[in-house]
Amino acid sequence: MLNDHLSQPEVILRFSDVSLGYGERTILGDLNLQVNKGQVVALIGGSGSGKTTLLRAATGQLVAQKGVVTAFGSDLAQVTANDLRTIRQRMGVLFQQGALFTDLNVFENVAFPLRELTSDSESLILEKVLDKLDAVGLKAAAHLKVSEISGGMARRVALARSIVLEPELILYDEPFAGLDPISLGMTAQLIRNLSDRLGCASVLITHDIEESFQIVDYVYMVGQGKLLVAGTPNELRASEDPYVRQFLHGAPKGPVVFEYPESPDFTRWLSKRKEGL
Repeated sequence: MLNDHLSQPEVILRFSDVSLGYGERTILGDLNLQVNKGQVVALIGGSGSGKTTLLRAATGQLVAQKGVVTAFGSDLAQVTANDLRTIRQRMGVLFQQGALFTDLNVFENVAFPLRELTSDSESLILEKVLDKLDAVGLKAAAHLKVSEISGGMARRVALARSIVLEPELILYDEPFAGLDPISLGMTAQLIRNLSDRLGCASVLITHDIEESFQIVDYVYMVGQGKLLVAGTPNELRASEDPYVRQFLHGAPKGPVVFEYPESPDFTRWLSKRKEGL
């Protein structure tokens, strides 16, 4: 019994019967998923399917309409503001647009979390920042302004900043966007290597199926307002589900439609607009 207990994985992030949305509108319902320590998980789905909404819930920015979201064993809807701040300090987030400070150079962008959240000496900050920049291949770009680097390089700087505190949970929002094929492959391997080296949990919100499937342990696919399927990359590749097959193969025809679905909110808005004409 003791060995069975010790062999159980440590759950870092868990969604239990969770519904997420804004106001009265529900984006995703009845979600059940978990991310374990040392695991790399991909969250995939079409545009507008609710992937970024799920990330907001994981960081405590959005409170679940129903169910429980826990991070490091704490219910994010029940913690105090101070506790939530402490929990967030155990996370690293790579934002979709990078969110670099344009008035700071590359080095200072990566150093920012260390200056804000630690009492590290300048010599230790220099060591840590250069180490993370070296990991993303940009050590020699430390002195450059953000305006002097390419969009792909900016994504790699943002990645270095997200890992500089060596967090226990890293959330990547489209980590491969804007990267050339070489940088994309190197970034994917870096994410996998970081998870293995730090023993952290990693969640990738991504549209890049092939590259992410090479490095992740498990995949959750959302769409049509719910969790559609979950499994290993090989299990999803073998799936006969028409939604999964259409998404993985990029087929134009299938259950996924290009048009954003009409809603009661849209109907009411259109009616008011027409009344004002």
